[in-house]
Amino acid sequence: MTRIHKIEAFILGLVVVLAAAGTYVLVRWQKQRPISIKGAVIVRDKDPRKQLPIGDVTVFTDGNIAPEAKSDSSGLFVLSLPKPIRRGKPIVLHFRHPQYRPLDLSDYVGNQLYIARLVPRNATQDTKEQPAVKLANVRVRYTVKAMTELNVGSAVRTFQVENKGNVPCNKQHPCSPDGKWKAALGSATLDAGVGNQFRDIRASCIAGPCPFTRIESDQSSQNGQILALAVRNWSDTATFLLEAEVFRPMATQAEHWSYPAIFGDGFSFTLPPSAESVSMEADVDGQTIIFPLGPSLSLSWATCNSGTNPDEGRIYRCTLKRGYRFQ
Repeated sequence: MTRIHKIEAFILGLVVVLAAAGTYVLVRWQKQRPISIKGAVIVRDKDPRKQLPIGDVTVFTDGNIAPEAKSDSSGLFVLSLPKPIRRGKPIVLHFRHPQYRPLDLSDYVGNQLYIARLVPRNATQDTKEQPAVKLANVRVRYTVKAMTELNVGSAVRTFQVENKGNVPCNKQHPCSPDGKWKAALGSATLDAGVGNQFRDIRASCIAGPCPFTRIESDQSSQNGQILALAVRNWSDTATFLLEAEVFRPMATQAEHWSYPAIFGDGFSFTLPPSAESVSMEADVDGQTIIFPLGPSLSLSWATCNSGTNPDEGRIYRCTLKRGYRFQ
């Protein structure tokens, strides 16, 4: 075996040893890394549309081997298990919520999603115990800020640009566009007033040798309050007219309505992120009543929670309280 072959064999052997060592370290690291259990808490029902997520559910393990967790508005919970707990070990998960019956779920630690289905405490199949208060025509009312413009008048101004025609320019600025005749520049400004803006700007030559005039620019300030017009005249004196409509931007509250999706004793609805002053309206035993929802999502006849969607919209999920039912 030549020296080169020996070196190649040594390098190959070193690579094999390093790969084996890396695999061993990776396996050891995977075994020592803490395991997290993820799952969701939903309402137990045969109809998938009625399996609403349940938030604020306390989740803990048998013997409290891991810190307890709470489900969020989407029902998601995450339990971080300590390092001694490995996959395949039996585990009991406990779920507690004051409005739902306790659930103890026996399972194994593994690479899976854990779904807990809770039964409401007021669930009953006895028709004699059906709630007496009937709800109908449930709807959501909210407002969204919108900008509108109010036409508060118009602004008009005339001005002249004095000049004498047929005078050679001789390259003395300003000149006519072709550089042949002496010209004069003129300008005028309009002020719409504080808080107002110009719209529909019109500028034109109305008297004099208008064919030998040109509007150089008509610009408004960044906030639209000041309007400036510049013109060029290379003949006799000409008269110009500057007009514009004056608008005042105003913020208004536009009212909108939304109708929730109702399945069983639960209902859900979504609102845009700009929604404000959210309230519920419903016919309660035939009488229309308005219920402000407020930041605490407090309703006398339903329990609600909310969350944020990826599009930043708000999603609301509600369940009727005992003593109420949809008509």
